Amino acid sequence: MNSIHIKTAEEAKLMRTSGQLLATVFDALDGFIQVGKSTLEINDFVEDVIVNKLQARPASKGQYDYKYVLNCSINEVVCHGVPTPARKLKSGDIVNIDITLEKNGFIADSSKMYCIGKVTPVAKKLVDITYHAMWKGIQVVKPNATTGDIGHAIQSYVEKYGYSVVREYCGHGIGREMHEAPQILHYGSPATGVVLKEGMVFTIEPMINQGTHKTKTKKDGWTVVTRDKKLSAQWEHTILVTSNGFEVLTLREGELNPTI
Repeated sequence: MNSIHIKTAEEAKLMRTSGQLLATVFDALDGFIQVGKSTLEINDFVEDVIVNKLQARPASKGQYDYKYVLNCSINEVVCHGVPTPARKLKSGDIVNIDITLEKNGFIADSSKMYCIGKVTPVAKKLVDITYHAMWKGIQVVKPNATTGDIGHAIQSYVEKYGYSVVREYCGHGIGREMHEAPQILHYGSPATGVVLKEGMVFTIEPMINQGTHKTKTKKDGWTVVTRDKKLSAQWEHTILVTSNGFEVLTLREGELNPTI
């Protein structure tokens, strides 16, 4: 995690392919996820798409001895929710689906929030503000900006709404390995941290809580929940620093940089 690997043009091209494939996984999932589906059914559907339709590898499976291809984090679950046949989606749930995909030796990482059935306005607002916060962070990415600029853009935006930024988990460099340097904190001060350079690739994945930023890990050793049991939301994209800005490698079809 100490040295930052600057991607060559050829490596960036391969990462672009991985990112585009991962975007199509979410497109497929859009038509599958619904009330009544168990989180394990979602996991198995995504694994089939990645392995059999895209001839790619679900990079999360086997990483740190994790048995599944994705995380399903519902309501007060901040991250690392483990798929299970017992947990079926209910109307009113908000769920983050976090998926990784490796193709030709390079990994892409992205997550998306789904509002299941009829969710409360309060829950929908948290989901929307978190999405906009991710883009606030993405929009400052360019050569000579800093990781602190990213964190500050996200933190200052969500705190206006009374929300808090999770401290224990962050974005990360990505490439041949799932977790590379640098770390991308989603809070911080401008002009601090690592200076961004063309060819860096990393994730921006803010986890935003309705209440306190404090979290705890459940006894399964994976599932992270809000300490106050209030809702949490997260969105994630894999970002390439270009010569004059950024490219979202995992951008989904029909998804545009929102007007904020």
